[in-house]
Amino acid sequence: MSAIEPLLAIMARLRDPDGGCPWDLEQDFATIAPYTIEEAYEVADAIDRGDLDDLKDELGDLLLQVVFHARIAEEAGAFAFTDVVAAICDKMVRRHPHVFAAQGRANAAGGSLPGAAGGARADDSGDVLRNWDAIKRAERAAKGEADASALAGISRGLPEWLRAVKLQHKAAKVGFDWPGPAPVIAKLHEEIEEVRVEFDAVAADPADAAAQDRLEEELGDVLFVCANLARHAKVDVGAALRRANAKFEARFRAMEALAAADGGLAGKPLDEQDRYWAQAKAVEKEAKR
Repeated sequence: MSAIEPLLAIMARLRDPDGGCPWDLEQDFATIAPYTIEEAYEVADAIDRGDLDDLKDELGDLLLQVVFHARIAEEAGAFAFTDVVAAICDKMVRRHPHVFAAQGRANAAGGSLPGAAGGARADDSGDVLRNWDAIKRAERAAKGEADASALAGISRGLPEWLRAVKLQHKAAKVGFDWPGPAPVIAKLHEEIEEVRVEFDAVAADPADAAAQDRLEEELGDVLFVCANLARHAKVDVGAALRRANAKFEARFRAMEALAAADGGLAGKPLDEQDRYWAQAKAVEKEAKR
């Protein structure tokens, strides 16, 4: 624990009612949660960019979030950071019985880890995932959770695009899945047509709340099918969307630079802005050659 102790001490000082930081003292689990999610995305962004120096900093920021939550819990008398560490160590050993054999205790990272129940084999990553799922089901049953659905255990706190993929993946494990990408693409075309119909309905009567509700539902169906298509392509939805965002941002900034000499983009008609977009796209394409 020696390496983490300075950070724990810093957080304790920030949360000290006697001279601590007013902002840190105002926070609770709910107010900190959005920052925790943001820091996780910034870790992913550093990985996408291959920036290891930035990754080191972002992992530190994410670790700070864990320490922050643990400190709030400790103040409430619920648990402390050491309990968080003990819980994840126990979980990792318990869910890797193919690594941590039943006999005695295994030593890892300078500390003693309780041995896991033996008997499980894992000849490849597929076996590991099947064992992991079986152990998670047993853990939920031990907690008295009665949900026996194949979809049990998917957190409702996940970003919705990630939850969509996990729902689809779980359903696929029991055979409820498209046989390949072709029918998914066909379904996407079907859903897009249904969106068009609802757009027309909203345009015909903008005050029609039912039509607006149907439009939201149909747009959700399109996004759900897109997530399914990405899953069939073995493409990470979040990574693909981050890539699309980065591409759009780079091209838009290039448009702004090209238009600067002409007074900027604002106020120009769309067809003129489209010409700047085409120029920016051409420059980008040429740079990749």
